[in-house]
Amino acid sequence: MKPWQIKLGDWQRILFGDAPPEFMLEVVLRTLAVYLCMLLVVRWLGKRMSGQLTLTEMAVMLTLGAIVSVPMQTPDRGISQGILILVCALLFQRGTSYWGSKDEKFEKLSQGKLSLMVKDGVMDIGEMEKARISRQQLYAELRSHNIRQLGEVERVYLEAGGFFSTFKFSEPRPGMLIFPEKDCVWSEQEVKKQDSLKTCRSCGFTTAKAIDTCTNCKANDWTYALMIS
Repeated sequence: MKPWQIKLGDWQRILFGDAPPEFMLEVVLRTLAVYLCMLLVVRWLGKRMSGQLTLTEMAVMLTLGAIVSVPMQTPDRGISQGILILVCALLFQRGTSYWGSKDEKFEKLSQGKLSLMVKDGVMDIGEMEKARISRQQLYAELRSHNIRQLGEVERVYLEAGGFFSTFKFSEPRPGMLIFPEKDCVWSEQEVKKQDSLKTCRSCGFTTAKAIDTCTNCKANDWTYALMIS
């Protein structure tokens, strides 16, 4: 459109663009047709598409959003092209899932793999950096599982789908508090300081030995280990 064709009071252009008002009814029909086709495609993609998504599933969802816009709104494009692309996206996703089930290497390449974030109450800082997970993100996840200090945690995995799997010890061990220190949630009777144990503030490594540098993460910032009753 030429600049001189743009006028502030041109309500026909502002409301309907270059298409006639009758095209609004066609938009409704196009949207209905494409929407029904997309529902079928998402249904055929499987239940995973409505839950936590893997990398390939997220890519398909973003692709679906880009596909449906043009055939629903553009008057000079038919809906058959959009439906064809929807079917292609379905076939690509099904093919990727099938190939991944047959080839473990391809599955890890296309879907990603899990990462071990916490082992026996100690954070793996290297794995967290690779996965771009901060300490505060991990603490928030643990707090959502009613975990108050790292000594309660046996394992935390970051799954390929981007969600966490958390496993607790049957009997908690002394560890580092993951609540803000200024937030006095518990009384002194509930929080028991372990004077004989030190915990690394960087990774949660707990030791009774008198060392300056953490053997797990090489930091030198220590605090007392805690038990919460």
